[in-house]
Amino acid sequence: MKIVIIGGTGHIGTYLIPRLVMKGHEVVCISRKKRQPYDMLPVWKFVKQMAIDRNKAERQGIFGSQIKDLKADILIDLICFTPESASMLVKALAGNIQHFIHCGSMWVHGHSSQVPTYESQERSPFGEYGINKANIESYLISMSQQKGFPVTILHPGHITGPGWLPINPVGNQNPETFIKLAKGKEIILPNLGMETVHHVHADDVAQAFVNSIENRQNSIGESFHVVSEQAITLRGYANAMAKWFGQETKLSFLPYNEWKKIVSKKDAELTWDHISHSPNGSIVKAKKLLNYNPRYSSLQAVQESIKYYFAKENILI
Repeated sequence: MKIVIIGGTGHIGTYLIPRLVMKGHEVVCISRKKRQPYDMLPVWKFVKQMAIDRNKAERQGIFGSQIKDLKADILIDLICFTPESASMLVKALAGNIQHFIHCGSMWVHGHSSQVPTYESQERSPFGEYGINKANIESYLISMSQQKGFPVTILHPGHITGPGWLPINPVGNQNPETFIKLAKGKEIILPNLGMETVHHVHADDVAQAFVNSIENRQNSIGESFHVVSEQAITLRGYANAMAKWFGQETKLSFLPYNEWKKIVSKKDAELTWDHISHSPNGSIVKAKKLLNYNPRYSSLQAVQESIKYYFAKENILI
């Protein structure tokens, strides 16, 4: 089939596009051409790459028609962040697409209530990103139910893998936390370190997109979590990483309002976002309907990413 991917040179696309090409699909990658994929495999020579500035095209009101003119069988949208953007594509593609796959986010759930969280649980999103993603999901599902629009929504957790720093054991992306653990130094966790994070390797996310296509009859009109088998607490995460580095864990704890005073504002805000959500998603539905089977645990995904980062930055322990 002809598959058009919007935002295909990022972390998901780096793994997804080669999977699709190797299955014989014709792939068109839409991006601003500001960067290359993280891993430029030889199969990329079979991919047609087109440069479109989505924001500019949307302001001009032509983005939907530009995508429609490509006459795709399947559209995968990896970079839609507002309901207005989603609506523009739906209006252009209704009746002209076999399958529309939207990349959502676990942030649609807001604060975790009962865990593991199922896709069917009531949404209570907060923050601009989470609210917008939840509104996009609600809109797309309504279009599926009312108009028969053939949509599938995939909600990844904390995506990681080589070339992308993972959320660390204090809930932000500062690599210094991993360096301290590798050197056997103390790290200070917010609160009691019992909040959770839920990573997923980018290649497992790519697997879920491919499986959605290959299980179209089960995926149309549905939303799915795309995460590893288990979330992990910040405390358990720190202990496991220290052990991986061959070190004893040295942990101490501070209430968040005290903890935030010892880190940068950027790190404090990102940590607060993650510990407030404390995602812990079930993949029972994705395993049953999509045959989704993540190859990586949360820790394995993180460790592969950190091994790559340390080698790239020449960090010697």
